[in-house]
Amino acid sequence: MNRLSPDGGGDDGNDGSESLASPLLLPQRSLINSTSQVALVGANVCPIESLDYEIAENDVFKQDWRSRGKKQMFQYLFMKWSLCFLVGLIVSLIGFFNNLAVENIAGLKFVVTSNMMLAGRFKMAFFVFSASNLVLTLFATLITAFIAPAAAGSGIPEVKAYLNGVDAPGILSLRTLFVKVVGSISAVSASLVVGKAGPMVHTGACVASLLGQGGSKKYGLTWKWLRFFKNDRDRRDLVTCGSAAGIAAAFRAPVGGVLFALEEMASWWRSALLWRSFFATAVVAIVLRALIDVCLSGKCGLFGKGGLIMFDVYSASITYHLTDVPSVLLLGVMGGILGSFYNFLLEKVLRMYNYINEKGTVYKILLACLISIFTSCLLFGVPWLGSCQPCPPDALEACPTIGRSGNYKKFQCSSGHYNDLASLIFNTNDDAIRNLFSRNTDSEFHASSVLVFFLICCVLSILSYGIVAPVGLFVPVIVTGASYGRFVGMLFGGRPHSSLNHGLYAVLGAASFLGGSMRMTVSLCVILLELTNNLLLLPLIMLVLLISKTVADAFNGNIYDLIMKAKGLPYLVAHTEPYMRQLTVADVLSGPLWTFHGVEKVGTIVHVLRITKHNGFPVVDECSQDDSRVLYGLILRAHLVELLKRKDGFMSTSAESRGGGVEFSAADFAKRGSGTRDTIDDLEISAEEMEMYVDLHPFTNASPYTVVETMSLAKALVLFRQLGLRHLLVIPKITNRSPVVGILTRHDFMPEHVLGLHPLLFRSRWKRLRLQVPRTFSIF
Repeated sequence: MNRLSPDGGGDDGNDGSESLASPLLLPQRSLINSTSQVALVGANVCPIESLDYEIAENDVFKQDWRSRGKKQMFQYLFMKWSLCFLVGLIVSLIGFFNNLAVENIAGLKFVVTSNMMLAGRFKMAFFVFSASNLVLTLFATLITAFIAPAAAGSGIPEVKAYLNGVDAPGILSLRTLFVKVVGSISAVSASLVVGKAGPMVHTGACVASLLGQGGSKKYGLTWKWLRFFKNDRDRRDLVTCGSAAGIAAAFRAPVGGVLFALEEMASWWRSALLWRSFFATAVVAIVLRALIDVCLSGKCGLFGKGGLIMFDVYSASITYHLTDVPSVLLLGVMGGILGSFYNFLLEKVLRMYNYINEKGTVYKILLACLISIFTSCLLFGVPWLGSCQPCPPDALEACPTIGRSGNYKKFQCSSGHYNDLASLIFNTNDDAIRNLFSRNTDSEFHASSVLVFFLICCVLSILSYGIVAPVGLFVPVIVTGASYGRFVGMLFGGRPHSSLNHGLYAVLGAASFLGGSMRMTVSLCVILLELTNNLLLLPLIMLVLLISKTVADAFNGNIYDLIMKAKGLPYLVAHTEPYMRQLTVADVLSGPLWTFHGVEKVGTIVHVLRITKHNGFPVVDECSQDDSRVLYGLILRAHLVELLKRKDGFMSTSAESRGGGVEFSAADFAKRGSGTRDTIDDLEISAEEMEMYVDLHPFTNASPYTVVETMSLAKALVLFRQLGLRHLLVIPKITNRSPVVGILTRHDFMPEHVLGLHPLLFRSRWKRLRLQVPRTFSIF
């Protein structure tokens, strides 16, 4: 064993245990530390590690690979496609159940409230409405805080970080899946301005991860065909398919789901994964279509026909002209500005909520209850400010609408009249979107009502997202953008030679706001086309998405990247910072580096594992001819723990011949999908065994990825991210030095770590072009 310093490498974070105990969010919150070994996962601060996407090509693995025949290859391929089918089937059933549960719970609540208002019992109606919302919110918060804190939020930032190589405890567990489904239904039914699309992505990822566990001895799932998935690479691919299926189930948009996983979620992509993702989303689309046909026959309860996931509201033919382009361009520019400002405000509110949540579970629950009460007061009180409109004589549905979804909410109005503001506010988010998207309704909503609804959606969606409950952002951003777009349509629509109606402006407004907030283009374009069921909108949606994203990128990043940074998740972005070209990999290495001999003493291995948190150790051999040292490879901590646990490879002297790998198989070193893992503290090793030796050669990855110490940091980052590495060995330029000078890990590439080592680069002229928000707006 050797300890090299000070130019050694680290592990998945800082050396030592003090970083695990350090708070994630510092009191000043001026600079979030994204390089520590802890991050905010859901609602709790948890230790994090990196995933092992690289195949450890040691002797044990090579022997297992050579022993595989055509039968094993068929089993592997069959299981990959079978699991994709199961992911699509289960996620579609969960998505359908979510939508049906929300429709019935929220519908029953609005029916009871409306009946009380018809009877003139307005105070009792408000009490029932607010009390039911409070109970639903409290239930969602309690199960999240006490059962699965990792289920808080949308889950998209955590799943995106997982697919980038960040492992956090509990984010894909069975408890998280249960809380995500039940809590999302409760939160959305509580009339909070939140969505279920983000939680559906997390739900799909949980389902895929649980199916890809590789079996379980605890539950008797020991089928040999499942053993192929006991590695992070296959689980990563399956989770990618699950996230695509989640979007497909949320919006009934199979192609949009695949593109969403490709554009936003996955850090690694290949054609084989594209086929499997498409297959999973196709299963979702087919199952949902069959279930929707069942509901249309009236077998899904009182509210089973309420749109069912898809906003199929704009299937009529439309035409537009060159004179409509300026107003569409304005929508794109304003959507980019408003979307970036929305991200800015949401980030500030989340930081403020972190102050409150750090005080304990009671404060988390009180915060959620206050948000629920405030939401109920606004949703019930603001419609009283709206005026009553006479029902149009040519209305295509019953007017006024009493106790169900529709464009004509009666609220406090007399017979034959409706409240346009209540039709938007006193409704579910899905029904509000349908009302805004609907065509031939240019005269049904006043501009003042739409503007008030836009402001309320902005405020409530920002305030509601940070509570400890499974809540999403997708639908709130759509409904906020749709109200903004419809308001712009009221200001600029109705011109001569223009055929763009207010419903079409609402669709384009939703697209511009989504582009300005989430910064996606292709996937959002296809999702909106599948939502509205009209391909004729394609050119206009493409235009507003491109413009809004371009404008918003000048101010800040997309909302999920901002949330990941605030949570401290060490996500490696696709681009490199310009100043990284000025640095070499040797400039960011930090020591000490611990190495092992090819044949090492058991006591030495135990000592090093106990005093360090490293997850990878170089194995160095000494040449007998010239006393020089040669890098043999890299061995993982988990493999060392397994060796010490089994004790089969122990030798009495270091001079015994190699061959300690014959007693082991690749299954012994397979990575568990969930549950507790063995640590060095769990092992019992006697004093006599401490003096024995173990041959590390058969268990060492003899072909690890290496870079020379003079390589630029930017080039090494591209290599590290594209290959999905956990460790990248740095070798010296001069051969007469130590064979390895350090290890690069995810921590070493984080901008905060680099700027902490080289603070002068913070003021360097080599920065990415981005407009800065004036300090006047930095209120937190």
